[in-house]
Amino acid sequence: MQLCVTLRHMKTISIRELHARTGKWVRQVAEQGQILVTDNGRTLVKMIPETAPPAVPYFAQRRFISQKMKRWIETGELGRGGTDVTAGISEDREDRGG
Repeated sequence: MQLCVTLRHMKTISIRELHARTGKWVRQVAEQGQILVTDNGRTLVKMIPETAPPAVPYFAQRRFISQKMKRWIETGELGRGGTDVTAGISEDREDRGG
C-alpha cells in the first residue's frame, strides 16, 4: 500500500491489490476510513465506510400536533368522508375540452 502524493492522509491501493485481497481492504475501510483505488496511477474509485443507520427512522420520530390528530391518524379517521379526487380531476379535464 502506498500513500497518495496529493492527499497524504488517504490510503491508496491498486486495482490489482483490491482484486487480490478484497475482503481485507473492505474490512480496513470499515474500520479505518476511506481508501482510493487506482489503475495505472489514475484514481478510479474512492471506497468509503457506510455510516450506521439511525436507531429510529426519521418518520417514526415525528411529533403529532395534538392527541386528537394523533388518534385520527392512527385510527384512519383522517381523510374519511372527503371529496373523491377523481371527480375533481374529471371535471378539470372536461373544462379543458379533453
